[in-house]
Amino acid sequence: MGTNDGVSDDAMTDEAGFARRPASATSDAAAVSPPPAVPDAGKPPRKPRRAAARTSEFRVAEQPAFVLHSYPYRETSLVIDVLTRDHGRLALVAKGAKRPHSALRGVLQTFQPLALSWSGKAELRTLTGAEWVGGMLPLAGDALLCGFYANELLVKFCAREDPYPALFKHYLVTLTRLAHAEPPVQVLRSFERVLLRETGYAMSLARTVARRAVEPGRLYVFDPERGVRDALGDAPSHWPVISGQTLLDMEQDDYHRAQTVAQSKTLMRFLLNTYLGGTPLATRQILIDLQNL
Repeated sequence: MGTNDGVSDDAMTDEAGFARRPASATSDAAAVSPPPAVPDAGKPPRKPRRAAARTSEFRVAEQPAFVLHSYPYRETSLVIDVLTRDHGRLALVAKGAKRPHSALRGVLQTFQPLALSWSGKAELRTLTGAEWVGGMLPLAGDALLCGFYANELLVKFCAREDPYPALFKHYLVTLTRLAHAEPPVQVLRSFERVLLRETGYAMSLARTVARRAVEPGRLYVFDPERGVRDALGDAPSHWPVISGQTLLDMEQDDYHRAQTVAQSKTLMRFLLNTYLGGTPLATRQILIDLQNL
């Protein structure tokens, strides 16, 4: 139904185009510095990439962001795991967010564009304000499960404080496509490819490791460490065999062929499992059970 065209330009671009709705909330934070967060566990080993500048600002105001996950912190607060446009993935303490009448309770929702403000230099910063931006349809049914799957991948693959502006932009496109009932399998394959590319894993699908062009009628395997190889007898048996046509279609983000849909699913499942070191994805199993992924 909807496409990528115009989505990322009209929604949530910069301060000039990031129009906010009146709904807002400010954290009732006390002047007590929270202890450092426990480093993330179970992250996949990441390929070398240029070190991003670490966030050093003491105060950041009205930063475009999405909530990926939240969990209780002390008696009345939450820690929210967020993906921001300019500062990457961060952990913020939303003090008082669990109180019955806290204005933050209705604002800090997943899959809704927000403008967040925070302070602090430690790994666990303090949320000082949150505004609902609006302009996005809510996810429901299978689309909602796909959204949680995308969030789980972001939490597992994105290092804290590394900016991923292109990934943030594509995440917004992904949520918009899901909300407009586009085929979930196609939307997720596109998201997975961008995720791997922006976190340092993706390699060309149009050329082999020998620098030869991929041919539609030939069969190939994908070496997780090197890239596309001819499907010869020396490849490990658990590497999926993929047609050249599928690889070329994926490179062009084209999923209209049934074979491409089926083989791309197998390939991406293999690659994600490999890069995650076999760590299972909770949402993936649910989607597999529903035959949607």
